[in-house]
Amino acid sequence: MVKKVLGKAYIYIILALLYAPILLIIVYSFSNTSNFSFRHGFSFEAYKSIFTSEKTPELMSALKNTLLIAAISSVVSTVLGAFSAIGIFSLGKKARRVVENVNQIPIINSEIVMAVSLMLFFVTFKFPEGYVRLILGHISFCTPYVILSIMPKLASLDPNVYEAALDLGANPIKAMTKVMIPMIGPGIVSGFVMAFTLSMDDFIITQINKGASTGINTLSTYIYADARIKGLSPFWFAIFSIIFVVVLGILLVMNFRKSVKVQPQKEVK
Repeated sequence: MVKKVLGKAYIYIILALLYAPILLIIVYSFSNTSNFSFRHGFSFEAYKSIFTSEKTPELMSALKNTLLIAAISSVVSTVLGAFSAIGIFSLGKKARRVVENVNQIPIINSEIVMAVSLMLFFVTFKFPEGYVRLILGHISFCTPYVILSIMPKLASLDPNVYEAALDLGANPIKAMTKVMIPMIGPGIVSGFVMAFTLSMDDFIITQINKGASTGINTLSTYIYADARIKGLSPFWFAIFSIIFVVVLGILLVMNFRKSVKVQPQKEVK
């Protein structure tokens, strides 16, 4: 009985810590003052200003840059990660363990260290500022996570599947694309979603490597630059609330589709 109560209390505390701040953002998005008060009552002005504010053109440009960089870097990271994971899986046990440990270094390492390392690399080899540095930086950051997502799926496969496909007459490329990749499809999709999310959410690598003279901003860097000068206003709370609702809606749809797929089909009478 005590265990049950403590377990429920623990869940409620975790949920409160996770979602209470988000709930506060949503509540304050209906304020029309910047001092976290409702002395003028609830208002939808912050949501209206998204379409009429002087910030809107810059915000749309930042959103476009965010989606462009995330789309390119996540696709490339997924392709590199998938083939790298298959290559790592084909190694011997000792070599595989070494490479897997090396792959985890960027994941457990501080992001600021990676961002500065990338900056020094780009400056040393004179990579052009702007999109090139940002996309390459995001690819370097996301690829280890894709590999990490795919490796468990590969570990659950029969190691002789690839050789069996070759024995049946398939060439190496066909065995890879027609046998191996479809079997690890869920891991690839998970890796892509993770890479896309990490790229969209990134701030440190983008801020350090975008270049001061390029004028390129993503959502995270634009919000930081604006809030640093003018402070956070209900305008930004409205933006954050919309992002949260959209992400929550996508997750609910994905979970609903999953639950529909796993339900046993009803027998036709």
